[in-house]
Amino acid sequence: MNHFPVSSSHLSAPHLALFLQSQYNEADGAGCHLVKSGINDTYQVNASSGKYMFRVYSLHWRAISEISEELRLLLLLKENNIPVSWPLADKQGNFIQTLNAPEGERYGVLFTFAEGEKLLHYDEELHAKAGVIMARMHQLTRSLPLNRVTYTAKNLLEDPLVSIKKFLPADSPEMAFMTAAQAHLLQILQDADLPALPQGVVHMDIWFDNMNIRADQEITLFDFDFCGNGWQCLDVAYYILQLHSVIRDMPECQAKTNRFLEGYNSVMPLTAEEKRLLPALGVCMYFFYLGVQCDRFYNWSNSFLNESYLKRFINLLVKRYYDLYLTEASAVNP
Repeated sequence: MNHFPVSSSHLSAPHLALFLQSQYNEADGAGCHLVKSGINDTYQVNASSGKYMFRVYSLHWRAISEISEELRLLLLLKENNIPVSWPLADKQGNFIQTLNAPEGERYGVLFTFAEGEKLLHYDEELHAKAGVIMARMHQLTRSLPLNRVTYTAKNLLEDPLVSIKKFLPADSPEMAFMTAAQAHLLQILQDADLPALPQGVVHMDIWFDNMNIRADQEITLFDFDFCGNGWQCLDVAYYILQLHSVIRDMPECQAKTNRFLEGYNSVMPLTAEEKRLLPALGVCMYFFYLGVQCDRFYNWSNSFLNESYLKRFINLLVKRYYDLYLTEASAVNP
């Protein structure tokens, strides 16, 4: 009997453990279990030599050239003492594994384990430390070209709205808001002094879910899957955006935002134009990630993404942040 073709699958953790034992010369008895299934699948590997994380990229999500550039960046950061989880080579010296999954060839990479835990809420000093780490990363990679996507108004604002329109009624108030907001944001970027926005490598996803914090207050960054080229203040805007999404007490949110910015500015002072554009770029990031969710409906987001979810997300997060900083009546600074 022939197997019916599939579009996505979860690789067997026990068999993956055997594969990794063979490829990395680990002793018998290494364990493996699925930690997170999403845009990519992440497995934790427990071996005699320690703990590791193995990422299995979704089919056709990243080309080998893109993954290689991500790994090149991580090794550069490691060599310069930026605290990141970095890739490990197998016994043949290869960093990227090719896995013959039911849907086709998928790629996998073994990473060091980021000690600590994800903390939704942490003190102001840790936010300052996160700002320093981000700025050091930007300082090191300013003007460094990656053979990966360059983030522009098109892929931050224009393409995502095309994807969102497939799931949100054209006559809904939420779509009316998104369309008007997109036009406003595009105009802001068109009028901006873009040469005053330093460019280089951007992570695009630095927030509590992609950083582990140890008991001794050390931070480790991971998940550079969206890294690319762009205005480096996109990372700053996204971090501040996430603070607003998880901290609803405005005095606390502002205090932690200020400490984060103090940490960042102590290494890489933001230009006046970067500071001015932070709220607009934050909303651009909301557009971008809603677009990703819509694009990955068939092999990730279908368990939660629907019309009701999009309306709640837009009203409770996107519109709230937009109204706070980008309406004419707003005089609040992030």
